[in-house]
Amino acid sequence: MMDHQEYKRWLSSHPGQERLGQLYGADVKRQTARCLALLDAHQQAFGAGRPLCLVSAPGRTEIVGNHTDHNRGCVLAAAVNLDTLAVASPRKDRLVRLHSAGYAPLSMDLGDLSPQPGEKNTTAALIRGVAERMEALGCRIGGFDAAVTSQVLSGSGLSSSAAFEVAMAAVFDALYNDFTLEAKTRARIGQYAENLHFGKPSGLMDQMASSVGGLVAIDFKADEAQVTALPFSFAASGYHLIVVDTRGSHDDLTPAYSAIQSEMQAVARAMGAEVLRERNKADFMAQLPHIRQQAGDRAVLRALHFYNENDRVARAVAALQADDLPLFFRMVKESGLSSWTMLQNLYVHAQSQPLALALCVAEEVLDGDGACRVHGGGFAGTTLNFVPDHQVRDFTGRMDAIFGEGACLVLDVRAEGAARIGTP
Repeated sequence: MMDHQEYKRWLSSHPGQERLGQLYGADVKRQTARCLALLDAHQQAFGAGRPLCLVSAPGRTEIVGNHTDHNRGCVLAAAVNLDTLAVASPRKDRLVRLHSAGYAPLSMDLGDLSPQPGEKNTTAALIRGVAERMEALGCRIGGFDAAVTSQVLSGSGLSSSAAFEVAMAAVFDALYNDFTLEAKTRARIGQYAENLHFGKPSGLMDQMASSVGGLVAIDFKADEAQVTALPFSFAASGYHLIVVDTRGSHDDLTPAYSAIQSEMQAVARAMGAEVLRERNKADFMAQLPHIRQQAGDRAVLRALHFYNENDRVARAVAALQADDLPLFFRMVKESGLSSWTMLQNLYVHAQSQPLALALCVAEEVLDGDGACRVHGGGFAGTTLNFVPDHQVRDFTGRMDAIFGEGACLVLDVRAEGAARIGTP
C-alpha cells in the first residue's frame, strides 16, 4: 500500500488521472482535489507515513421496483456518480477511529462484535455490523484509522447509509483481504449491518446497486440474487436523471416504512407463505376475499402493487434492451402512479405532501415527455425525473423555486460499484 505522499503523486500521474476518469467522467479535476484534501485530512488526524487504501462506494437510484426487494421481488436500479470516499490505514489492534466531514470524530473497539443496544441508529452500529458479518464469513478484519467524506448526503434519497456500509466493507476488504470480496457478498454484508445492528428493516436493493454498479436489473427470488447488467445510456439518449429533494422531514418515518414490508408479509402469511414472491398473482387474486379479511384493505392494495411492479420491472428492462424509450417511460410513470395509489407512500400527513406536489409540477413541466415517480422509500424525501436535455434548465429552475436552491441533483449512471482507487 502507498503512503500519503506516494498516493498524492500517483493521483496526479497519468494512471491516477485515468483511474479517476473511469469513476468520475469529466469531473476529474474536482475529484482529484477532493481525494488530495481527504488524504491531507487523514494525515492531519492520524499522522504521516501510514500505509493507506483509498476506496469509493456510490449512491444509488431506484428506477422501477418500489418496495419490492424485501418480499424477494424485482428492481431496476443504478449506481450514480455521487459517492462516499474513504482513506484508511490499518492498525495492529481492533480500535476503529473515524473522522467524517461534518460529524464528530468516532472511536470504537471491535473486541465485541455483537449488536450493542446503545448503538442503534448510529455509524458505530454500521461499522460493527459490517465487521461482525465479515468475520463470520471467514474474512480477516482489524482496526483502522479512516477519514471519510460523502457526496451522498443523508436524506437525499440516494441511500447514504448503503454507500457508507459498502464503503466500510470495502475498507476492511482492501486493508485485510486484498480486495477479494465478491460484490454481491459485500452488498449482503451491508444489509446485515443495517438490519441487525442499525435497526432498519431494509431490503437488499440499495446495497446491491451500490456494490455492483452500473444500470442493473436485480431479481431477489433466490438467495443468490440474479443481477443483469444493462448497457444503456440515458445521457446518450438525450435525457438527464434529476432527483428532486423536496426537503420533507424523515423524522419518525421508520414505522411507516416498516408497515409496508409487514403488511405485504401479512398477505403472504394469509396465503401460507413467508413473502409474496412465494405465491403468484393468480393465487393472490383467487384468495383475495380471504386475504382481505385476514390482512385488511391497505395490505391487499400494497400486495397488488408488488405483483404489478414486478411485471413492470420486466417490461422496463425489455424496453431498454429494445431501445424503446416511450415504453420504458410508460413503465416509470405507471410505477409512480401505483406507488401513489396502491402502495400509498407519498405522504404521511395530509397537510404536508411535498412529494405529490413535486410530481404534479414535474408532469406539468415535462408535458408528456420523459417521466417522473417517487424515489426510494417515499413518505418524504425525493422524486426521480427523466428530463429531456433542452428542458433541464427550466425544470431545475422551477423545482428550486418551490423547494429551495439546490433542490435538484442532476445525475449520471456510474458504471463501477465499490472500487479501490490505486494499486496495492
